[in-house]
Order: sequence, then C-alpha cells, then structure tokens
Amino acid sequence: MTTKDHLFQARLTELVSRIYPDGAPDLLAERITAAFWPEGTHRRKRARAPSNRLWSERDAVLITYGDSIRDGQHKPLDLLEDFLTRHMRGVVNGVHILPFFPFSSDDGFAVTDYRAVNPQLGDWVDIERIAAQFHLMSDLVLNHVSSQGPWFTAYRQGQAPYDRFFYEADPADDLSQVVRPRTTPVLQRIETRQGDRHVWCTFSHDQVDLDFSNPEVLLEILRIIRLHIDKGVRILRLDAVAFIWKEPGTSCIHLPQTHAIVQLLRLLCDYAVETVVLLTETNVPRTENLSYFGNGNEAHAVYNFPLPPLILHAMQSGTARYLHRWQSAMPPAQLGCTYLNFTASHDGIGMRPAEGVLPPQEQDRMIETVQATGGRVSMRSRPGGGEEPYELNCSLFDAMRRTFRGEDAHHVARFLCSQTIAMSLEGIPAFYIHSFLATPHDRDAVERRGMNRAINRHRWHYPDLLDRLADPGSDQARVMKGMSERLRIRARQPAFHPNATQFTLRMDDRLFGIWRQSLDRDQSIFAIHNVSDETVLVSPSSINLIEDDVWVDLLTGDEILAAGPEIPFAPYQCRWIANGG
Repeated sequence: MTTKDHLFQARLTELVSRIYPDGAPDLLAERITAAFWPEGTHRRKRARAPSNRLWSERDAVLITYGDSIRDGQHKPLDLLEDFLTRHMRGVVNGVHILPFFPFSSDDGFAVTDYRAVNPQLGDWVDIERIAAQFHLMSDLVLNHVSSQGPWFTAYRQGQAPYDRFFYEADPADDLSQVVRPRTTPVLQRIETRQGDRHVWCTFSHDQVDLDFSNPEVLLEILRIIRLHIDKGVRILRLDAVAFIWKEPGTSCIHLPQTHAIVQLLRLLCDYAVETVVLLTETNVPRTENLSYFGNGNEAHAVYNFPLPPLILHAMQSGTARYLHRWQSAMPPAQLGCTYLNFTASHDGIGMRPAEGVLPPQEQDRMIETVQATGGRVSMRSRPGGGEEPYELNCSLFDAMRRTFRGEDAHHVARFLCSQTIAMSLEGIPAFYIHSFLATPHDRDAVERRGMNRAINRHRWHYPDLLDRLADPGSDQARVMKGMSERLRIRARQPAFHPNATQFTLRMDDRLFGIWRQSLDRDQSIFAIHNVSDETVLVSPSSINLIEDDVWVDLLTGDEILAAGPEIPFAPYQCRWIANGG
C-alpha cells in the first residue's frame, strides 16, 4: 500500500469508527470502498485539493421538476430539454431536476425506486442527454423512502436485509426534544410479520425514515450514488440530511454521526475521478446551516436559506435594513466551499432561517402580505408542544405583487430587483423555473391536491407557455428577458466568481449594496439595488469610486463619473457599476 493509499484508508477508517464504534472499522471501510468504486472503476491517487476552481462566474442553476412543462404528447424530459436549449443556453449552465424517480407522494420525495427514472417522465437516456449539456444536480433523498416501495414492503415481511433498514422506536421513549418540520405524529404503528412496530416518520407517514445506525443502509446508499454519478449527476443534493441520525432523548437533528456521514461522503467525492459537488439541504437558522461546511471537509456548498425570507421582506417593506444586517455578519465561504443563493424553490419560503434576524412583528407583516396575495402558511410542531409558521407557500412572483402598502405599478421591476440581488452575492445563483416564468399562484392545484405546496408547483402546458414567451408584453416574456439579460452579463464578470471578495456597503436603508472584487483584483463591481418605490440618489464619493478608473453601469451602459453628479436609482432599479468600461 502506497503512502497515498494509506492516507485515504486511515481517514476513511477513522470516520467509520466515529459512526460505527462497535463494528469492525477496517472491514467496513473496505466494503464502503467497494460499494463506491465497484469493479471496473477506480479512485484518484490523491484527494482533490480544496480550491476555487470547481465553479466560476459562469455558473448558474435552474431548479425544475421533470414535468414542470407538459403537452400531453411528448415525454416531459424531452420538453424540458427543448426548453433548456431554446431559452436557457448561455443563461444557466446547470439544471437541478427535482426527484425524477418513481414515487408515491410529496411530488417525488417519497421514492419507491432510486435506480429507475419515473416512466411518466422518460428514461435514463433522457437524463443522460441533459447531463451531457448542463451540469446536472439530482436529489439524494437519503433520510427516508416510500412506505409503498419494495424496501418497506420487504421490511414488513421480515426479509433481509430490509428487515433492519428502518428506524424503530418505542412510544415510551423521550421524544420531547425532537425537532422536525411537521405536525403529524413522528411515530407510526405498522403491522409486520414480527408483530407491531413503531417506525419513525420525520415528514409524513408515507415517508419512512431509514436507520443509518445499520451500516447496510449506508452501503446501499453509496451504491445508489455510484449509479447516479455514472448516469451523469455531478451535484448531489443531500435532501433533509440533518435528520438522518436519531437518538431518543436528543433533538435528532445535526447529531455528530450525521456530520461524520457527510464527511465520509465528501472524502469519497474528493477521491472520485468525476468532479462531484456535495450540496446540503438544511432549512435551519444560520449557524446550524453553516455547520455543514465543517472545517472545509463536509459540504462543498450549502443553501443560503435566510435569503428567501429576507429578500422578500426587503422588497415588501421597502427597507434593506435586516437584509443588510444579516449579510454584514455572514462569513465568506471557506476555500473549496461556496453558497447556493436562491430566492424560491419547489418548497415554500422557510421561516426558520429568519429566526433571530427578522423581528416577530416584521415576520407577521410579511405573512399577512403574502396571505393577502392568496398565499398560504404551513406550520410545524414546536419542541415541547404548540405550533409556529414553518414556511410561506406562494409563487414568489405573486408574493411580490404587493408591498406592505398594497399593490402598485412596480410589480415586474420589484421582482427583477429581487432576482438581481441573488445574482450579485458571493456564491452560485439558482433560480426556480417558476421565477423565470413569472408563474402566478396555482390556487386550483391547492384545492385539487389538498396540499399548500402545490401553489408553487404549477405544470405549464408547453404550447401555452411558448405563446406567452413570444408575447413581449406578457409577464412571462418580460421576466424571462430581464433575468436572461442580467445572467448573460453576469457570466462575463470575474468579480462575480462565487468566491470573489465581497464587502457589504453601508447605505441608505432603501438600498442594498455590496462591493465585489475579482480573485485577481483587476475588476471591481459595486452592485447596488433599490428595494423601494422611491427614487434614491447616491453620491459617487460615498461608494469610493476611484477617479482614475472608468466606471460603467453594466446593466444600462451608463458611464458613471467618480467626480460626477449623484447617481439616480429609480424605484427598484439595480446597477452593477464596474471599472474597466
């Protein structure tokens, strides 16, 4: 064994010992290696070193379901590919296709078969074709599986190895501290061949939690990861990863074994021949969320979960005070790590990340404003009893139809401003397809499906969508054009590299401003966003424009003179003021 092999084996064995202290770590480490690198594959000789080269200013991601676009004739994945090539090429270079596997509920997050593509969407060949053109992100739904899938059926029948795949608990256990995002009972009594059992269900009774204290579960998940990588997946989204390890008497979230498992996955990815990025999905307050960077040895990227509620609040209230305060305290990502900046997703706008950032009265005003547009609120159980808002269920486009003062004529400009903030920040921007398409609330889907989240999971009829996009006066065409133009500009600016220097500017509360500087320090951009319905003037001297440089607003082409007059910002106007124009 070479020194490099010894380093890998020693690190892997150490992690295995932390996760499974009562097992045979050397033997299990060998099985883990064989699961991730089966016969015919091999690992790198040395680990991929942390660097800023895994991503660039050209990176941006579209988030979509495999069937967000339908026409009743073609495979939805064929339609998605057509939409991507027609409208997204040169705008984004990555696509997150939400769970495209067979499922029983929760729009894909109750998986019945990790090794197949849902035949109603297409097949692996369709996934591989998209992966050949865009960086493909896929969901690793590793906390739970469907109660109607073959794994759970085999569990109920007592068939090995699945008879030990699911987490069981006793109703008498102390579960008072358990943190979870639902109000349903965490334990579900079910009948098995061995008698009644109580299985753990963090999310719903159709989503039964796996038992990672059984190493066979981890090994099976690793085999699935290998399959997905072989099919072209390059970004692994670790869905609900914070909940994967349970211990009664604890919160059952963010436990040390959970972090050790993420570290193990990162180690395997660092030695993978393929460039694979780990993204953790942890919809929790800031400190808890940032913990998944570890010491640069866990996730490559984490969702910037406070952004959606803070940006929505800024746009509705007309003040960036709380967004500025939060951003000023955010640390830069560690070397080899970055943020995924988003404003909307298939889920609602999470309220937990706003804890300690937005005062309760400001949260209440935001909730009231969203409800006035027709949006919904979903609740979660609090440890010790009671409920509190967990997320706002809405189309982000419709949520910005109103401010705290009511509706006005600035709807589209306000929405584009919100998306431009996400483009400007340190990190990789990601946009939900219904943000690009200015999709309104789907209230009919909520009533039809009896699920609040359906309000933001509209399925477009493709011919209708193409007609809207061809009409320059439609909301869909105006938003698509505005976002696409800005993303194309962004992709050419080194100062928007995900790890480029960032400094939060102290400005009028109606403005949210940041300074970005490229890694080689050649380009500076002052990204300033007016979140109000008022015209605001900014003195060039207040943002320290260097007089010897030529400054240009990349979004308008206007030359900005360092010793010139005040710079006007119309309602919801954004400017990217860059040197070297």
